[in-house]
Amino acid sequence: MEKQQLRMTESLGVIVVMFLILGTLIIKYKMSPQIPILCVFTLLLFYGRLRGFAWDQIIDGIAEGIKPGIIPMMIFMMIGLLISTWLASGTIATIMVIGFDLISVKFFIPTVFLTCGIVGIIVGNAFTTISTLGLAFMGIGHVLGFSNAMTAGAIVAGGFLGNNLSPLSDTSNLTTSLIGNRVPEHLKNTAKSAVPAALIAAVIYAVIGFRSTSADLSRVDVISKALKASFHVGAWSLLPILVLLIMSLRQVPAIPTLLAGSFTALVLAKIWTPSLSFAQISNLLMNGFQMHGSKLLNTLMSGGGIAHMLNSIALILCALSMGGLLMQYGVVDQLLLALQKLVNTPFKLVLATIVSGVAVNVMIGEEYLSEILPGTAFKSAYEEQHLSKNMLTRSLVAGGADINPLVPWSVSGIFIAGTLSLHDYGYVAFTLYPLLNPLVTLILAALSGRRQRKNQKQALA
Repeated sequence: MEKQQLRMTESLGVIVVMFLILGTLIIKYKMSPQIPILCVFTLLLFYGRLRGFAWDQIIDGIAEGIKPGIIPMMIFMMIGLLISTWLASGTIATIMVIGFDLISVKFFIPTVFLTCGIVGIIVGNAFTTISTLGLAFMGIGHVLGFSNAMTAGAIVAGGFLGNNLSPLSDTSNLTTSLIGNRVPEHLKNTAKSAVPAALIAAVIYAVIGFRSTSADLSRVDVISKALKASFHVGAWSLLPILVLLIMSLRQVPAIPTLLAGSFTALVLAKIWTPSLSFAQISNLLMNGFQMHGSKLLNTLMSGGGIAHMLNSIALILCALSMGGLLMQYGVVDQLLLALQKLVNTPFKLVLATIVSGVAVNVMIGEEYLSEILPGTAFKSAYEEQHLSKNMLTRSLVAGGADINPLVPWSVSGIFIAGTLSLHDYGYVAFTLYPLLNPLVTLILAALSGRRQRKNQKQALA
């Protein structure tokens, strides 16, 4: 059967209705995203059939939508294992104790942001940074009296800053291979917007953090002593981190790297607790680590396991299935075609690229597609306007990778909420770097367009 697509006006109508349903149910009625997304998916499913799409076409759209999420879903399960084993081995407890000793309360939030950014550059993966160092920082922030949203925002911002500036990042390598650019050139150009955005974010975090807490340091001392009494806190407990860093630097893919980090922690847990049986290990990996102590310690040091990530995996399946239908019906293509007609200046072209990335993130929720689809659509336009490939790849990162963690039903948004045990999406307001970098990118594009017009006038004169 010949492939059909919805028209532009109909596609816009579908998008508006979708946003109204999701916004009303998630924001007004505070529903978990799974049910609202499932409602939209159901409506799209039968609407497509009414509009003449065959069931085979509809099912193919769902399957194609899910494909990009298969590896992220596997990574989610691996991170569930990593969290449970790092809790059991004392790795998270050791990081927290070190953090209590070294981190200034007044500058806790900017320290979280910058530390996660540096670690993110080293490991090249925001998910790994958030699920390891980020988890420890959440515990420290809770004890120091910072809101979970504020701490999580700084963690996420730092993780994605590192992801943008790392030569090991899948984002950097994807965009450069897609456009035909070199990674070092892309990173050098990306830094022109990323570094100013990061400095502005760090200053704002310093102001926010300085005014936001008056920590009871005696409480910190009590928690630190409790961690030392309950876990094996010491240099050996940091071995899983070393394994993770070495494998990341050797550019080993995420799944084997996470498994190696989990296995190392599991070996340590068995050494520290020789009585740990195979049945208990199985329960640890499946259901996570359960702390038995004070109420606060139980809250801070329990979690992880495959089961803990299944809720997030279900949400990814629903979101990507919905996105697959939107792609199959041509809704995404129609949006990109409409934006292509408006790109007659460098600024408008960069703006259209970023807006396209944002739209794909919101409609489909998949980071890679938010870079691939706009990159493919606008590559020729950049060439026609004699703009560098660096400008295109930087714009793809700003509208794609940066926005993904800000969308509740995106792969990154789901991962962040599940891993950091967040009950709402208030962290988005504190995730400053991903909010600022697209704005700085647009400012640079405007300045570039002004210089280009000035040069053209001089040439004509």
